Amino acid sequence: MNTLTAFYDLPKEWEVVRLLDITHIFDGTHQTPQYTHHGVAFFSVENIANNKPNKFISQQDYLIATSKNKPEYNDILLTRIGAIGISKVVSWTYPFSIYVTLAVIKQSKYFNSYYLHYFIQSSFFQKELKDNSLLQAIPCKINMDKLKKCKVILPPLNEQIAIANILSALDRYLYALDALILKKEGVKKALSFELLSQRKRLKGFNQAWQRVRLGDIANYLTSNLSVEQITQQGKIKVYDVNNFIGYTDTTFISDKPYISIVKDGSVGRVRILPPKTNILSTMGALIANHRTTTEFLFYLLSNFDFKNFTSGSIIPHIYFKDYKEKTIFLPPLNEQIAIANILSALDNEITSLKNKKRQFENIKKALNHDLMSAKIRVLKK
Repeated sequence: MNTLTAFYDLPKEWEVVRLLDITHIFDGTHQTPQYTHHGVAFFSVENIANNKPNKFISQQDYLIATSKNKPEYNDILLTRIGAIGISKVVSWTYPFSIYVTLAVIKQSKYFNSYYLHYFIQSSFFQKELKDNSLLQAIPCKINMDKLKKCKVILPPLNEQIAIANILSALDRYLYALDALILKKEGVKKALSFELLSQRKRLKGFNQAWQRVRLGDIANYLTSNLSVEQITQQGKIKVYDVNNFIGYTDTTFISDKPYISIVKDGSVGRVRILPPKTNILSTMGALIANHRTTTEFLFYLLSNFDFKNFTSGSIIPHIYFKDYKEKTIFLPPLNEQIAIANILSALDNEITSLKNKKRQFENIKKALNHDLMSAKIRVLKK
């Protein structure tokens, strides 16, 4: 046991050490290289999320960049400029080089690379990084000398492996959830297109669809509310582009559910909002009339292409007076309801999967903390 082990109230066989005491650490080239269309892979911060390089350098530049230090299989890549503290174990064997925004933590006999990768994600190490980073710099960064002195907790190697295996199993489950979410979203997108374009008709429906303008089936209202007018108490809830943000006592948009649509910036984003609420002035509100339902109108607009109705070179805008003239084909009301029910059921499945993913991400975070602090032991003492 070293003095730091006792200080952090850890088991006597665990150690607290500095990175520089257990491994070699280096960063990437400080010069922006001459990129080529093909060649040796070149990684920067943006590549940590996946294993697919989108930039390449020549073999000669690669040999120069890696003449003293070379990243290899089972090393750990760590982001240190811009986004700080995102890690990835090198799971590929092809040669590559890195930019200065990344650091390489070389594999070592003192630790399991996947254990250290998960320890880097822990609140303990993230605080170490934060305390040693230049957060006010533009971009924010952690200098190499500070990074090397960051402390890590090391259980015995067999316990490191056991901890890494548990967290890896959770990661595999999260990856499977991600894949399922993507699959469901793809199914919904394809089915939505087929149902709304009449390429696929639901069983039992064969009536002709009517050709109408968007303005024939929806009324449009605007809001003049700004962020400065929002209060933390009041009678009427107010929403921005993403969330509920506060209250107003002025008025509400509609006494039935309605669709908010972004008209400035990320134009065309829609969602259904509850009755007797209001929105910021960067959005408009579309209210379904007797010829359609709010739900069907929402899915119709979700598949709407607003490109031809967008103006403004710096901040895009859309105006209802323009896109209300868009011609659409409208099914009978009972078919609208059936289509919306199918797409809504898929949306509910996707939402449920996303909620499950968030739940397991929280479980993983809590478990990481308990495993790294020895609150939970995975091997018998």
